[in-house]
Amino acid sequence: MKNKIVVIGSSNTDMVLKTDRFPKPGETILGGDFFVFQGGKGANQAVAAARLGGNVSFICKVGSDSFGSDAIIQYRNDGIDIRGIIKDVTAPTGVAIITINKEGENSIIVASGANALLSVDDIKKADGILADAGWLITQLETPLPVVNYLSDYAKQHKVNFVLNPAPAASLPDTIYDGLFLITPNESETELLTGIKVADQRSAQKATAVFKTKGVYNVIITLGSRGAYVDTKEFQGIIESIKVKAVDTTAAGDVFNAALVVALAEERSWKESVQFACRAAAVSVTKMGAQSSAPTRKELSD
Repeated sequence: MKNKIVVIGSSNTDMVLKTDRFPKPGETILGGDFFVFQGGKGANQAVAAARLGGNVSFICKVGSDSFGSDAIIQYRNDGIDIRGIIKDVTAPTGVAIITINKEGENSIIVASGANALLSVDDIKKADGILADAGWLITQLETPLPVVNYLSDYAKQHKVNFVLNPAPAASLPDTIYDGLFLITPNESETELLTGIKVADQRSAQKATAVFKTKGVYNVIITLGSRGAYVDTKEFQGIIESIKVKAVDTTAAGDVFNAALVVALAEERSWKESVQFACRAAAVSVTKMGAQSSAPTRKELSD
C-alpha cells in the first residue's frame, strides 16, 4: 500500500485572543494575551501529519502577501512537499479570528481569502503530486467542486479518500458513495444525518446513515471522550486520555492527521484511533493550531 499522504485544504493565519469568557451579542469585554499562529484546517493536518512521521504533500492556495510567504517557509521547515502550494495575486491569504475562554474552549471566524479560489484546474495541474498518493485528505474549508473532484479521483484511481466534514455543510450524496472514511464531530454528524449524538446507541444510528449512503468507514469524534468507530474490523467507543485543556484549537485536525499517519503505516483501526486520540489529547495542552501539533517523540511511540 502506498503511504504517501496528500492533504488538500486551507492555509490561514490565526489571530488568537484569550479571554475569561466569550462576549454576548453587542457586548464589549477586555481580553488577555494576543498571539499570531499559522493555521487553516488543511495546513494544520499537513503539519501534524508531517511531525508525526508522515510522508506529506500539501496542496493549497495562499495570497501573495507576507502571511502566505511565512506559511510556506513554515511548511518547508516541517518537511512538507510544498510543490502544490499556489500563490494567488488577486486575494489575500486566509485569516481566522479565534477567541479562547478560560476553559480552553474556542470560538472561530474564518475569512477564506485565497482558499476560496482553489479550483479543480489547480488540482488537475498537481496531478504529478496526486499520482503516487495512497491517501487523500480534505476538509470543507476546501471549495465543494474540489471535494467532488477528489472524491471522483479517489474512486477512479483506487486511492483512500478521507473527508473531514468541517466546518459543517450539507453534502451531495455523490461524495458519500464509495468514500473510504468520513470523520465528523458530534455537531457535524447531527447536521449531516439529522441524528443528535448523545451516546453509543445514537452514534450507531448516525453511522448507519453514512453507511447507507455508501461510506465504508465512519469515525465520529467525541472531543475529550474519544471517538466512536464503525469499521468492519472494530465497532465501539475508543476513549481519549484525560488532560487539562489549555486550547482545543486544531485538536480535530491533529486527530485526523494522526489517524491517517497510523493507517498509512498499516496499523489496525483500533491502534490507529488510539494513536489519534493520544495525539489530539497532547495538542490541547498547548496553545495554537500548528504550534500545538505534537511530534512522534512526544507521543512516546
